[in-house]
Amino acid sequence: MQTLVLDNGLLHVEILPELGGGIARFDWVSGAATLPVFRPRNTDADPSEPNTLACYPLVPWSNRIGHGRFDFGGATFNAPQTRPDEPYPIHGHGWLSEWEVLAAETGSIELYLQHNATDPFCYEAWLRYQLSGNRLSVTLSVRNLGQPLPFGLGLHPFLPRTDDVQLQAPAATLWQAGPDCLPTQLTTPTAAWNFDEAHSLDAEINHAFGGWPGRAEIRWPAQGLQLNINADPGYYVLFTPTRQDFFCFEPVDHPVNAHNLPGGAATNGLTVLATGQTLSRRFHFTVHQTLFSASASSRQRGEDSTQEPECTEVHEDSEYCPTRDHGCAAMLKTAAQEQA
Repeated sequence: MQTLVLDNGLLHVEILPELGGGIARFDWVSGAATLPVFRPRNTDADPSEPNTLACYPLVPWSNRIGHGRFDFGGATFNAPQTRPDEPYPIHGHGWLSEWEVLAAETGSIELYLQHNATDPFCYEAWLRYQLSGNRLSVTLSVRNLGQPLPFGLGLHPFLPRTDDVQLQAPAATLWQAGPDCLPTQLTTPTAAWNFDEAHSLDAEINHAFGGWPGRAEIRWPAQGLQLNINADPGYYVLFTPTRQDFFCFEPVDHPVNAHNLPGGAATNGLTVLATGQTLSRRFHFTVHQTLFSASASSRQRGEDSTQEPECTEVHEDSEYCPTRDHGCAAMLKTAAQEQA
């Protein structure tokens, strides 16, 4: 299987175009040490199983379409199963497809996919990976080649679930899920489901969160590692299975089963694309070595521990710094201007 590599001395990324165009490894390189940022794919993993990847694209929808059908524009559309072990179509087709390599350069890789079926989606997609300092940027785009339909995009990273891992990802709403993983009730995140402040992943969660401002922070204090996620979608799906060495934080532009939720597809984050129209989403993963362990020791001694983690980014935008909220907003504003 072909493996494409991006490496700039700080970050190391391995990409498998033939396996969903996904990421096999995403590591932080610190001297002689290599720390996994995404859960790495085992070298002896099933070559046909995308769930062994570290991350894969979600196109032209994320998660499940309930009962394999949805209504749109006065018609009912059937969406067939994408996997025999899943009762409902899940995650679209991109993660299950071979992608074509359009370009493989020193700092970036671009992949292409054309899905010619009418099930009912017919489209082409582009996936671009780019390294810049301590940041991995991913751009996922889709162009509708068929009839007008609601489209959605996202990424599905698997992250190391250590005993001390902490997540901060503020959200305004939460869709609780039933036994079939479809949403049942829209609520406000509380207690173990509220990540306005960083805390550990103690509960088993498989829910979609809305009203997300597009920024999240994941910390591995014992390793002195921090990941800042910045993206333009307004939702994320959090999956924390028990007795597993990973969890999933999936930035997406719509909740689970958005095609069938009250109010319709467009009200729930999906984008209606006419024939020939294109939708793009950008995702940024910025890695830092931090002083969390030292800060914890300082607090125990009563010393000041308010110093922020040192940022090693060489900023292309002088106002951008991924360790500060205003910088995240500036980055997304810049990204929007680039897309305009």
